[in-house]
Amino acid sequence: MVRKMSVPPMELVDYEGPGTQMCAVMDAIGEISVRRALIPEPKDGEVRVKVKWVGICGSDVEVFRGAREPEFISYPTRLGHEVAGVIDKIGPNVIGVKEGDHVALRYVWGAFAEYVCCTPFSLKVLPKDLPLIEGSLIEVLPGIIHAAELGDISPNKNVLITGQGVSGLVMTQVVNMFSPRNLVVTDLFDEKLALARKYGATHTYKLPNEHANTMDIVGADFPDGFDVVIPCLLEGAGMVDAINAAAQNGRIVMYGCIGTCHKPVDFFKVHKKRLDILSTEPKRDIDNRRYFDEGLRLVLDGLVNTEEMITHVVPLAEVARAFQLRNEHKGDTIHVMIDCEVK
Repeated sequence: MVRKMSVPPMELVDYEGPGTQMCAVMDAIGEISVRRALIPEPKDGEVRVKVKWVGICGSDVEVFRGAREPEFISYPTRLGHEVAGVIDKIGPNVIGVKEGDHVALRYVWGAFAEYVCCTPFSLKVLPKDLPLIEGSLIEVLPGIIHAAELGDISPNKNVLITGQGVSGLVMTQVVNMFSPRNLVVTDLFDEKLALARKYGATHTYKLPNEHANTMDIVGADFPDGFDVVIPCLLEGAGMVDAINAAAQNGRIVMYGCIGTCHKPVDFFKVHKKRLDILSTEPKRDIDNRRYFDEGLRLVLDGLVNTEEMITHVVPLAEVARAFQLRNEHKGDTIHVMIDCEVK
């Protein structure tokens, strides 16, 4: 069975002192607080990571907004999975990685804290000359590279990416390297579309509002729709728009739109258009590791920029303010980073 994202256990306490750490807890919808917890000890086969940077992902925002169904999440909970830090302790029966290694984490949720423990499977060792702040977003690259490969993109195909948030902007950089005929992106904000053009988008379209139908905006230029549609939006209703935008015999790769869809889905349209709809998380652990390696290489080779979209840096003690910032739908707020190193 493929490994899934997990929340490492953390024992909350009601006092501050030696052996305790600061962590963030999502108490209820729209409410996140700073609490104290025991600093965890690595178990057999685990390492402990002193967390430095954690980005606020769109999935964190969905939980903050209460947009995930109860079978997916319950409150209180812990968030944070775009992580970079330093290994500070090694548990028994761990070889290869060592104390002092700089690492990015994947498949670890609940990392808005000073320390977390995990297995080496969740680690990717980073070169020490790569700034850690640039390493945290390597976590998104396995799913993004896999999505681009599933799209079967080639120079005779038109590709649409809906949404240019953090993951959408990274997706645009990666898909550009697959050399599509046209790389079309949409978003609500000029600032994000400007970055998309820099990252290789051939056509950018500003939507008038979040409920706009993409084909109403782009249809004059692309009346037949798109061979590959990759939604990078949060809300599941974006899949209805993706189905409408897909060309005959097209393919939709669901990097985003994995939230609940409250709109009716016309499955006859899926049948009539002969569409393929694919999910993006690697289905085998070995593939997850391979894409982790490839993602790091793209960053180290200067082909994917994970730093330019960072617009705000907020200390862990002010995590509530950081979530309020990230929850605001504005062009000048793209990626909000939490600094988890408590001075």
